[in-house]
Amino acid sequence: MTDATLAAGAALWRHAADPESGEAEVLLVHRAAYDDWSLPKGKSEPGEHILLTAVREVLEETCVRPVLGPRLPTVEYISWGRPKRVSYWAAFSAGLEAAPSQEIDAISWLPLARARKQLADTHDHPVISAFQPQPTVPLIVARHASAGRKKDWPGDDAARPLDEQGEADAGVLAGLLACFAPAARVISSPALRCTETVRPYAAQFGGTLEARACLVPFGRSPDFPSRTEHAGALRHLVSGLVQQRRPAVLCLHRENLPEVLAQVCAALGAPAAGPADPALPKGGFWVAHVSPGEAGGAGQLAALERYEP
Repeated sequence: MTDATLAAGAALWRHAADPESGEAEVLLVHRAAYDDWSLPKGKSEPGEHILLTAVREVLEETCVRPVLGPRLPTVEYISWGRPKRVSYWAAFSAGLEAAPSQEIDAISWLPLARARKQLADTHDHPVISAFQPQPTVPLIVARHASAGRKKDWPGDDAARPLDEQGEADAGVLAGLLACFAPAARVISSPALRCTETVRPYAAQFGGTLEARACLVPFGRSPDFPSRTEHAGALRHLVSGLVQQRRPAVLCLHRENLPEVLAQVCAALGAPAAGPADPALPKGGFWVAHVSPGEAGGAGQLAALERYEP
């Protein structure tokens, strides 16, 4: 659909209120204007990133700020004579109280089977049918934002700062990363353009920024005289993050993005080659959604998604 109205929402879920049932519950909202039940969602504001739309609309309709998980199917249909495209994500609710807003006159936590039945004849049916209640933790791999051209920088390339566009994109990136991880362990290449890219994100939740030489492309750091040592340090870092099972953000360079992403996939039991095209624009990022593995084992890759600022 071209020139479609963009909208976004989420399947907000929680563990069963009745532990004996074992079935996860999904939050549905009742819209008085349409007299129907649906997943919380709404239209994008002009210039708003679709991730921010999803978080804002769920918050406005349910009073719960969602933490986005894996992406769900996008639904396209005709609404009031115009094409409409609605993007969805899974979102776990960690015991936060939900309440209807001005647009919503009622909310209901329903067991997943009942929610699917309630939405059987609606546009949300493909979304709730594909939804699987699985807790995940994000491991995010970002490319640094714009820092001008290397050939125009007269000094040490590691000291090359973000340019004006890069600084603006770093601010935008902070909000986008928070959609998946309101707080996280933030680790960056020591290069200034990398640390400046994720510093606004770390600052907004009072986090610290760690610099690791293994996130510099091989040959640019004296810390690793051999490629084997460099690869080993990178593998140790990634495997440690997977075992910690807490949100993490890595910021690095275009040149070593494929290697780092391959290490992430390998640590999560996915093909070591990673995606066919791992490239990102400046300020873009991959989100690896990590689900719990077998008892005592490493996490597994539930989804791998690419986003641009």
